[in-house]
Amino acid sequence: MTDDTTVRDALSRIVDPGSGKDLVSAGLIKGLSLRDGAVSFVLEVDPARAAAMEPLRQAAEAAVLGLDGVTSVSAVLTAHAAAGQAQGAPKGPVPDLGLKDFTPKPKAPEKPGPLPGVKHVVAIASGKGGVGKSTLSANLAVALAARGLKVGLLDADVYGPSQPRMLGVSGRPSSPGEGIILPLRNHGVTVMSLGFMVEEEEAIVWRGPMLMGALQQMLGQVQWGALDVLLVDLPPGTGDVQMTLCQKTEVAGAVVVSTPQDIALIDAKKGIDMFQRMQTPILGIVENMAGFTCDGCGKTHYPFGHGGAKAEAERLGVPFLGEVPLHLRIREAGDTGAPIVAAKPESDEASGFWTIADGLIRTLEKA
Repeated sequence: MTDDTTVRDALSRIVDPGSGKDLVSAGLIKGLSLRDGAVSFVLEVDPARAAAMEPLRQAAEAAVLGLDGVTSVSAVLTAHAAAGQAQGAPKGPVPDLGLKDFTPKPKAPEKPGPLPGVKHVVAIASGKGGVGKSTLSANLAVALAARGLKVGLLDADVYGPSQPRMLGVSGRPSSPGEGIILPLRNHGVTVMSLGFMVEEEEAIVWRGPMLMGALQQMLGQVQWGALDVLLVDLPPGTGDVQMTLCQKTEVAGAVVVSTPQDIALIDAKKGIDMFQRMQTPILGIVENMAGFTCDGCGKTHYPFGHGGAKAEAERLGVPFLGEVPLHLRIREAGDTGAPIVAAKPESDEASGFWTIADGLIRTLEKA
């Protein structure tokens, strides 16, 4: 029966001609996972040799696929910088730029390429975690599909991939051929997530280059088919994954999610600034957890304030797509794998998601 040792033995028979060492002894194999016949691992290489290592990646996949009991193999090729040195760092002394110039400004590519077969790639982003971005992504995807669009959802929130649970999808994507990944599907939405590759309680402990490589593979090797919209559920913040998406793919724009309070809006503004620097349009802002209605008195309360995201949208001159209430049934629906727009489409708590979906459709039509 094939186990981790058997897989490593197969990989140790592949020699890197550049170093003369096999892949295992050279320390290039990272993140090896074997589950139900599906094997995945990362080949972490010198960035200067990334292109030359592609044949070795293919040879590694073929060697493991030939083992008894192995049904699919996914090998991700990523690059790492030398210890203590950032990739692309200039040589020589570092000039004294002064405090005001301390923060580098990311540069957007002139013409990032479109994703074949996908009309619109839409980033779902937030400046900070805990604002309900993944809940919005799941419900928005199902709502758009119910409106007749062909919808995909890429769960790029690599630190906390929650879409398998929220959309009620389990199993592992299959790989019928070299460089081909077949995504899963539920509620009319085509789904791909790193959460399919690891156990639900298992952390993905990867460095930036590994995350960027995984994102590019999920974008480029997944057979998304013909889609009207591909939603990309991004991790919080303004890091490597966000920049890689904008630099490598033609993104129609971003939807920024925030709660109403000032502390969340401060981080949301940073996310908006990042997309603007990357020359990615802001398609709209959403206010989540806007308020809750008391079952006893029927009065609506606003524990986080109200209207902050709408005011920010007006200030920036971008669409305010709508607000979503703080409601127990929204949380329960997500935990059970049937988003509220699928479980209770006519409910009051689902109405905000329908409004946001319709607003996004209108915005994309104008674009």
